[in-house]
Amino acid sequence: MRKASALIATAGLVMAALTACASPGTVQASCDAPVSAGAASELVKVSGDFGSAPEVTFPTPLKSASTQRTEVIAGSGDNIVPGQKITAEFNLYNGTTGAAIQQSAFDGSTAVPIILNESTLPGFVDGLLCAQVGARVAIVIAPEDAFGPAGGNEQFQVAATDSLVLVVDIVKAFLPRADGADQVVANGLPAVVLDADGTPGIVVPSGDAPTELEIGVLKKGTGAKVLEDSTVTLNYTGVLWKEKTVFDSSWANGSPVEFVPTELIPGMAAALTGQTVGSQIVAVIPPTQAYGKTASGAVPADSTLIFVFDILGIN
Repeated sequence: MRKASALIATAGLVMAALTACASPGTVQASCDAPVSAGAASELVKVSGDFGSAPEVTFPTPLKSASTQRTEVIAGSGDNIVPGQKITAEFNLYNGTTGAAIQQSAFDGSTAVPIILNESTLPGFVDGLLCAQVGARVAIVIAPEDAFGPAGGNEQFQVAATDSLVLVVDIVKAFLPRADGADQVVANGLPAVVLDADGTPGIVVPSGDAPTELEIGVLKKGTGAKVLEDSTVTLNYTGVLWKEKTVFDSSWANGSPVEFVPTELIPGMAAALTGQTVGSQIVAVIPPTQAYGKTASGAVPADSTLIFVFDILGIN
């Protein structure tokens, strides 16, 4: 999809560790908060306003057999749900020693993306589910929800039996799925059927593939407009017209992705530029606006491509 063959994701050192060491599992499909305030999280004292560096104190050693969350500052808006992408600033401490592992500036400059799925430590996910944008929360993460299953983390000097203390400002939440109004789509475009969580199934029409780029708006969002140089967070599925098979899907991979339209093949760039956040788009891209006569990964040469995009936000 990008002009370059590899899609490279970058993240901070701490977030890389918090994702790489996650244990397989599933998170809840509904927004029933899996954790609540408890004796341990109530011992974490946090002062300061949202968007400014907090003063954090807690007794050591602070240990908990269960992950707990205390709301320090209330947020607003929709609850954060499983699989959603957020950006947050946070301080992370070793609960046993009190040592700081990560400290953010809390001025917007150090906000990092976090995706609340199986790729992130369970305690991070459980501690943030059902919170709201604008909230500041104090979370005590039990060892079994942190680095315990991995035997600890030598780099951060966290033992397998250490709890983690986390103070988080939730800066932004991206849409979990396209939420725009349904639109009437022109005949001849692929039919798109959504399952319960919004994952699309694509029905390829019979007959020859179109030779020109075709774009349809399935849902029209009311958010910001995508520009050529916007960094867009979206979910997508790509299908080969001739083979009628999926060759790539962020839904199947479990995480939304970031794209800049100018870095994409021309047909994808044209399909996304000018659309609005909350929209769902279907595009049929002929080889001349895709990879042409050159094969690319799972895409054979001279392939007509079908994409469905959910535009979830602009960074």
